[in-house]
Amino acid sequence: MTKFLLSVHVLAVILAVGPVTVAASMFAPTTRRALAGAEVEINHEPAILGTLHRICRVYAYLGILVPIFGALTALSLGVLTDTWLIISIGLTAAAAAVLVLLVLPGQQKILADLTGTTPTLIRRLGMDTGIFNILWVVVTVLMIVRPGSTTGA
Repeated sequence: MTKFLLSVHVLAVILAVGPVTVAASMFAPTTRRALAGAEVEINHEPAILGTLHRICRVYAYLGILVPIFGALTALSLGVLTDTWLIISIGLTAAAAAVLVLLVLPGQQKILADLTGTTPTLIRRLGMDTGIFNILWVVVTVLMIVRPGSTTGA
């Protein structure tokens, strides 16, 4: 059962967090291109921005599976109280908060008034997205290294 839970957990990370990370990272540069190409007769970037935001929003909901199956896996492995896991849970919660409280609202604000978007707002969204991505990198490293692991890794 542990192998099944771990497999679903890892697949959930790949299939849910991966698309959010990529789409969120593409949003600020695409916004810059949309604003730079505003005078062009055919500018597809506004539609692309809507799609990127939708990907982030929908896959954020799917991302709920990651901590659910992570907790079930940890329970199955008997590591639910290990320090590295508690830190990972905290960082995962922080990443979720950054996504829900900063990244998605920032994207929505840009979509609501693309022509009124300021370079500061775009930079802020890029920074928030970078923080979200760094948090996931740290969680990934902790999951692989697992301080105190008996696997010899």
